[in-house]
Amino acid sequence: MKELSAQASAAGRRIGVVVSRWNELVTKELLAGAVDELKALGDPEVIVIKVPGAWEIPLAAQVLIEKHDCHAVAALGCILRGATGHAEQMAGEVGSALMGLQLRTGVPVSWGILTPENQEQAFDRVGLKAGHKGREAARAAVEMAGLVEAGL
Repeated sequence: MKELSAQASAAGRRIGVVVSRWNELVTKELLAGAVDELKALGDPEVIVIKVPGAWEIPLAAQVLIEKHDCHAVAALGCILRGATGHAEQMAGEVGSALMGLQLRTGVPVSWGILTPENQEQAFDRVGLKAGHKGREAARAAVEMAGLVEAGL
């Protein structure tokens, strides 16, 4: 059995972070956690793009990959299911666009877009009860960049 693995080292890499401003009480915490995690993983060059909402994340991620030559991108946002009737559809469309982008370009795009039922669940996912999804997305982006570089 052959097993490929890579260290989660961000040193010498350029990592993009796209963060939605919508629901900023939550997304600013996602961003802070992601940036802290990237520093801890080797302090790479980090390029942050803030966008109005989750819908705009895929285009900004594409720009980071194509124009800024990022090794990986962490997508951060919060789509509250209780706040809108189309939240599930939006999350699916954004997810499909990000998946297509990473498959088309070969550049990892990690998912740090929360889809909680309410604000309380969102806060639980930025460090209160359910880990820190911003940190997890940053780590996943770095680990996948290493795996891609290693030849998967």
